[in-house]
Amino acid sequence: MDHESHLSHFFVPPMNITDKKVVITGEDVNHIKNVLRMKVGDEISVSNGTDDKEYRCGIVSIGDTVECELRFIKEEGVELPLKVYLFQGLAKGDKFETVIQKAVELGVCEIIPVSMARCVVKLDPKKAGSRVARYRGIATAAAKQSKRAIIPDVRDVLDMKEAVRYAAMLDKLIVPYEMKAGEDFSHTREAMESIKNAGSVGIFIGPEGGFDDEEIAMLKEAGADTVSLGRRILRTETAGMVVLSWLDYLLES
Repeated sequence: MDHESHLSHFFVPPMNITDKKVVITGEDVNHIKNVLRMKVGDEISVSNGTDDKEYRCGIVSIGDTVECELRFIKEEGVELPLKVYLFQGLAKGDKFETVIQKAVELGVCEIIPVSMARCVVKLDPKKAGSRVARYRGIATAAAKQSKRAIIPDVRDVLDMKEAVRYAAMLDKLIVPYEMKAGEDFSHTREAMESIKNAGSVGIFIGPEGGFDDEEIAMLKEAGADTVSLGRRILRTETAGMVVLSWLDYLLES
């Protein structure tokens, strides 16, 4: 790995970045001092969560806050040129957490957990808040690890009708659908290519049990494209990663 890949990455509010100075506060201070055991002079990278820039700086003091000297700004963006929203059917805990981690690495701007008819998992409303808070923590950690310019949000859980209403604001909707498995791949290619000119895209991924007919009808009525991901039936935690990988290839090559 090169030097850049080893740099620790942190997020700070825009107000904490001035012309020559960057101030890190909160839990990251303890992480820098006691976990990473960084020292004055060490280089780190910082994002402010609002623009697509990476701020490189060197640590000048470590106390209740970590103060850094701004060295230079990397202007070339790491974010995708369109906003990608992942609408993921609820899955068992570890599967859903893997989806969040990998989706953040692959460039999504927002993840929306969706309670669908065939979801194996049914979240107790009393526990939903703490579960989503954990999901957001996983998204934050993944954004730091992959040096994202933003921390993708994980929204509160929506039911299918709420999710489709929310998705209506987006330019394109893509739905991998197991009933399309093995069909001619040309439609999938056309659907993916058409995303290039969009400003935003929503990807709906069914749960372990798949979509039911009413959900597919609802999505089609909202203008969604149902596509095949190939001859094999993919697990819920795999399908979204395949679509996101294709998008990355299309948009960054």
